[in-house]
Amino acid sequence: MSIDKVREYFKTKGMEERIQEFESSSATVALAAKALHCEESRIAKTLSFHIGEKVILIVAAGDAKIDNAKYKAQFGTKAKMLSFEEAEPLIGHAVGGVCPFAVNEGIETYLDLSLKRFDTVFPACGSANSAIELSIQELEQYSGFVTWIDVCKIVL
Repeated sequence: MSIDKVREYFKTKGMEERIQEFESSSATVALAAKALHCEESRIAKTLSFHIGEKVILIVAAGDAKIDNAKYKAQFGTKAKMLSFEEAEPLIGHAVGGVCPFAVNEGIETYLDLSLKRFDTVFPACGSANSAIELSIQELEQYSGFVTWIDVCKIVL
């Protein structure tokens, strides 16, 4: 299972005990916020895209949406999300549990500026009923991110 890969990853950092697992689903921003008793905006959702043959991840705030013009200016192409069926084989995590931790080799992760307004955020941990609370510094450290980008707009 994908959560086991994430748990092993965080075990090497001495923080696997910080992973939270829920009885109910946390597969969407709304469900995760409900399970965590927090605002939807603090859910760090991980979105997956094709850029040519490459797959990238963008971690953004729960109340943010990809701004197509900003995305095209950043990456030089139209935003094309991975399909449900492509996510697990290409990233290593299924939809609902996609996160920037313990991903397949060659995946680049970007962090969107929409997250910077929070002290801590809650990304998933490889399953549709898990999350971990991380400071922005920890998210930078453990996500292996390439750079901060500005490709979203706040919608909620």
